[in-house]
Amino acid sequence: MADEESSPLLAEQAREDATAHSGCGSEHIKKAEVCKDPAAPPLGAASPGSAGGWTVDGLPLGHASVMGEPVGRGHWDSGLFSCLGRSDEFCSSDLEVCLLGSVAPCVLYGGNAERLGLSSGSFANHCVAYTGLYMLGNSFFGWNCLAPWFSYPTRTAIRRKFNLEGNFEAFSKSCGCCGNMVKDEVQREQCESVCDFATHLFCHPCSLCQEGRELRRRVPHPGFNGRSALVMLPPGEQTMGRGA
Repeated sequence: MADEESSPLLAEQAREDATAHSGCGSEHIKKAEVCKDPAAPPLGAASPGSAGGWTVDGLPLGHASVMGEPVGRGHWDSGLFSCLGRSDEFCSSDLEVCLLGSVAPCVLYGGNAERLGLSSGSFANHCVAYTGLYMLGNSFFGWNCLAPWFSYPTRTAIRRKFNLEGNFEAFSKSCGCCGNMVKDEVQREQCESVCDFATHLFCHPCSLCQEGRELRRRVPHPGFNGRSALVMLPPGEQTMGRGA
């Protein structure tokens, strides 16, 4: 027993085993360091888009893309003064929208609200309320000055839902004089809401028609959504033959 404990071969073998285990551990550590992505953020670090907040539609306030570049907003399908629309498959619908905006704006506004799905019973509720404000404005002030206060939020909702460019942003790009006035997304949205109201107040029929053309190209009418129906047919007449 004493010879085995004091044997130099056993001691040397023990040292070799210890060296092998330590080398294996260091090798695993080096592999882990090599596999680690140097560009990955440390644990617990906030993502770049999490500091800007979110809109009610679930979009980031900064509208930042994955690469950090701002995502441009889309344009309206037709201009504000394109009363007759475009010569495409929606040309007959554009003529209908122009006629309704000129003769019965309450019907056009109710249809826009119904397509947008603002609330249940949107057509009747919005059409009746619009008609009352339209008649009051024309009776007491001689022009339709009250209904735009009620109808302009629909334009804001369309612009936010489809991420469309607003009048303030378009004017800032064309002249380049108002861009420095806006410091963040909240101020920009406030300016866009003011421009939406001004558009409805001073160009009311044209704004309703533009919104109607935009919605008819993007959203199908709720009443035209086809649903599959199960039709039960009675069995045919059956006869039983007798064997001879």
